[in-house]
Amino acid sequence: MSVHQRSQHPIYQELHDSPDFSELRRRYRSFVVPWTVAFLVWYLLYVCMSNWAGGFMNTKLVGHVNVALVFGLLQFLSTFMIAWLYARHMNRNVDPLARDLEARYEAALRGDAVKGEEPRA
Repeated sequence: MSVHQRSQHPIYQELHDSPDFSELRRRYRSFVVPWTVAFLVWYLLYVCMSNWAGGFMNTKLVGHVNVALVFGLLQFLSTFMIAWLYARHMNRNVDPLARDLEARYEAALRGDAVKGEEPRA
């Protein structure tokens, strides 16, 4: 079966219309949307504070370490934390459902391949 024939296979629409696929998308979006918004707000806070609250950002905390440096380091830390949380969420909540959908897809394609095979001589 060619790639084009597979892309027209009815299993695509069947899986797309299934409640499992809707649940897969819901689980993905329920993590990605709030964390993306939270990170963007956090990042924009850093940018705004750097532009319009220079006095506060220049406040020395310890030695030459000021608030702006701590904010910058927290940007990196929060990025890695969100990436770790994302991987954990996907492994626990999304991947098992995705593997099930993939198995259903593969089984449907294998079933068609067996039906379409010519008898061997």
